[in-house]
Amino acid sequence: MDAPIATNTGQPRMSTDRDILTLAQWLSPAYPVGAFAYSHGIEAAIHSGMISTADDLSDWLTDIISHGSGRNDCILLRLAYGCDSPAALDDVNDTALAFAASSERQLEQRLQGAAFCKTTAAIWGGTEAAYVYPVAVGAAAGKLRIDVSLTAAMYLQAVISNLISAAMRLMAMGQTEGQAMLAALTPLCDETAKATAGASLGDLQSTAFMVDVAAMRHETQQPRIFRT
Repeated sequence: MDAPIATNTGQPRMSTDRDILTLAQWLSPAYPVGAFAYSHGIEAAIHSGMISTADDLSDWLTDIISHGSGRNDCILLRLAYGCDSPAALDDVNDTALAFAASSERQLEQRLQGAAFCKTTAAIWGGTEAAYVYPVAVGAAAGKLRIDVSLTAAMYLQAVISNLISAAMRLMAMGQTEGQAMLAALTPLCDETAKATAGASLGDLQSTAFMVDVAAMRHETQQPRIFRT
């Protein structure tokens, strides 16, 4: 049985316009985490023909949200949000690293998280301790007591938005079609974020096997555009 994670029992404040604007800033493409450099294995999936149409991409992203790293990231973000000590946060972070299915996925999470921590600490205060991306976002939101469900939903939408943007650079899909896809997937992002309320480390799991396989294949793919 998993050891309990020490949690912060302080209640989140009612969300304000400033909270929403803060999250929009953190999760904007302009925030310097380098998200544009990562495709989460989508480059390998397109290269191999596993993704060849917009419908394929939509199904792929749906699996990420509901059955893969999207759901797990929401759980990790929530747990990081509630941690009341550095030791508890380290435990969540170590588990997140252990659940990365490939070296590139771990790299993706580590580097984006470290960049997020560095910039956020410089502006909002705190230490520059480097955590993986969802853990870093959850801890920062917990510090400012921003609503955790809102944070998780906006985080997941931002991740999917970046993956759609990556796919648009690799296949025949226009900007309008990409934005329509994001709009169609946004309710699922919100539902998944809310469904992970109360989850523990023991609830982490993934059945998005081909997503993980694509990430592994990308490690040796040449030529390539993205880091993952």
